[in-house]
Amino acid sequence: MTEVNSPPRVGRWTRLVTARPRLSLLAALVLTLLAVLAGSGVADRLGAGGWEDPDAESTYATKALEREFPDSQPNLLLLVDAGDASVDDPAVAAEAKRLTARLTAEKDITGVGSYWSVASPALRAEDGHEALIAARITGDEKQMGETLDRVAPSLRGTHGPVKVEIGGIVAVRHEMQTIIQEDLTRAEMIALPITLLLLVMVFGSAIAALLPLGIGIVAILGTNAVLRGLTEFTDVSVFAMNLTTALGLGLAIDYALFIVRRFREELATDADTLTAIGTTLRTAGRTVLFSALTVAVSLAAMLLFPQYFLRSFAYAGMAVVLLAATAALILLPAALILLGHRVNSLDLRKLFGRGAPKRTEAQDGGTAWARTATLVMRRAPFFALGTTAVLVLLGLPFLGVKFGTADDRQLPASAESHVVQQHLRDGFPGSPGGGLEVLAEGRATPAQYASYKERIAALPEVLRVDGPLVKGGSAYFTVQPRGEAVDAGAQRLVGELRSTKAPFDTKVTGTAAVLVDSKHAIGDRLPWAAVFITIVTLLLVFLLTGSVLIPVQAVLLNALSLTAMFGAVVWVFQDGHLSGLLGFTSPGSIETTLPVLMFCVAFGLSMDYGVFLLSRIKEEYDRTGNHEEAVRHGLQRTGGLITAAAVILAVVMVAIGTSRVTNTKMLGLGIALAVLMDAMIVRSLLVPAVMRLTGGATWWAPAPLRRFHERFGLSEGGAELSRGGGPDRHAAPPRGATSDDVQTEENGEGMADASGDLRTIRRTSGGT
Repeated sequence: MTEVNSPPRVGRWTRLVTARPRLSLLAALVLTLLAVLAGSGVADRLGAGGWEDPDAESTYATKALEREFPDSQPNLLLLVDAGDASVDDPAVAAEAKRLTARLTAEKDITGVGSYWSVASPALRAEDGHEALIAARITGDEKQMGETLDRVAPSLRGTHGPVKVEIGGIVAVRHEMQTIIQEDLTRAEMIALPITLLLLVMVFGSAIAALLPLGIGIVAILGTNAVLRGLTEFTDVSVFAMNLTTALGLGLAIDYALFIVRRFREELATDADTLTAIGTTLRTAGRTVLFSALTVAVSLAAMLLFPQYFLRSFAYAGMAVVLLAATAALILLPAALILLGHRVNSLDLRKLFGRGAPKRTEAQDGGTAWARTATLVMRRAPFFALGTTAVLVLLGLPFLGVKFGTADDRQLPASAESHVVQQHLRDGFPGSPGGGLEVLAEGRATPAQYASYKERIAALPEVLRVDGPLVKGGSAYFTVQPRGEAVDAGAQRLVGELRSTKAPFDTKVTGTAAVLVDSKHAIGDRLPWAAVFITIVTLLLVFLLTGSVLIPVQAVLLNALSLTAMFGAVVWVFQDGHLSGLLGFTSPGSIETTLPVLMFCVAFGLSMDYGVFLLSRIKEEYDRTGNHEEAVRHGLQRTGGLITAAAVILAVVMVAIGTSRVTNTKMLGLGIALAVLMDAMIVRSLLVPAVMRLTGGATWWAPAPLRRFHERFGLSEGGAELSRGGGPDRHAAPPRGATSDDVQTEENGEGMADASGDLRTIRRTSGGT
């Protein structure tokens, strides 16, 4: 039955989060302080690797070599520069031998060798002025970093006639970890004041602007505590610290922005504070929860991949998204109930003589968005085809993507370990430190080893074969490819070595082998991840809208919104365009796991904004039954807000993108581009155009699915017409009902007002 002008009652969730607001905020303050303590030192516990498949052949071989031949894989390189002299000069050789002896005496360092001790041409530069000392630092990643910090100061610098610089994979990863930590602090210092300025521009009121920023800071501090806790159970990539901090800040601000905006909108309808909070949680609050679930689902897809680089983003990302939503749905209502109408205090627009606006916030700029929606729907075929063509065109460079592995070129050109590795690439034969190792298991005779060595030495991509070194029933060969460590030739060589017959079991490892296995692992699991994201997204959007067509549209349009990001990633970071302006060195490839990570994150964020737009369109369609008016109304009410939220999140991601590490720069700038393209192109132009073309069929669902949605579905309004006497919820309301007086009875359970606690909802044109 329908009731008119009956005041809404407060639901259980509203009562719960507003019953003792001061106590809630005090508890939040205590928990935040504990999070500060718990999250301290988290960066020192994060790893800089995680790109390899733990179940791959290369991983097995690496662990076996570390166990049986601990000196086989040097991870520390000392580049000894003799200046104008030759490395064979007696004074240079004597000093190099003293350095070798000093390094040999250090604790936790094994397998020390040098050009001067083994006379290997691979350890001597082609011009004769540089040579290498190689060693292996033992222990886990944290222990290796501590050992490097201990020994590096006494080795680095000028020693008599030579100058020493430090490189190797340990130095690369340690320097990367240090730079990322420094860059993250700088990014926060950049993002926070700019974000505050943007929030002030959106809200006008300084008080209203500080609320989302406060929630964002709580999310950042909570993020660090979450990451610290995760390191007790699993490996976590240091790159996760950048992204999860950005997501924690960006999403917390987005969610708080939507809630504060809706709360002020309700206050503008002369609702009392408690009623405004209740309506806000039923509408924007429920959508925030639903939106957080869609982002978490996209991030959860990375759990299907074996690399801990990706899995760490899934663990940390899901935790951070839910943390941001929790802070926005519990702490923010407590603050708003205490502030009430004071949320509009300190209107900074008065400083410029504008004064407080008389219209509701939703109406500010709404006319322009309404005109945009009208224009787009009037020329729907043009906008649908035009924007699709532009997005596809922007994504074309991705067809030429080349996948590689993260190496020293992720670091700034001035980084010491990058300088050393670049010297190796430019001046040394083969690829020192980047060769392939072939593990031979099973006893064999010297003649069998020699025969096998001849076969692999004859392969076209092989420059040189060293070994075998035999120990018990195992041996290993070192194979130097002709080109770089991970170029196409080295990757072909991995396959050739694995297919070469031998009288013993062979396993191939090395940088190129790890890359080949990583590409295989991702390619094998990528379809499953895509199916998982697609199915869960379809289900969630159906629960929100009750439509069969809208979920399909959402998945396709979200995927289309990412084309510009992927095209830009290849054009800029692989092909090197704008590398001088952005300050990075292009390795000529894209790290294999990065596109997967960027897709999961950007797809989730696109769904985040899509949910806010679709929920408002659905709410209006349920109220009026007018499809075009619902689309126009939805864009009018959310267009400016989604754009503001996207700009704020993009600011955070661009701040992350100022990092000196290329992968982090690519991640930040790429996702920022995807967010802006989604908000300003897809949500503003493509969605209304496509929905206009699909017309009334947009909301169709077969009877069984419609009954399923009526029983289990959600909506932003959190209300349905009474089953006993209301009209079909997909039809227009009775002509006598107006936008100011329509009320419906709630159906089902929702986050904001569970178990039917709220039975009637007064809908107003300003509030819905």
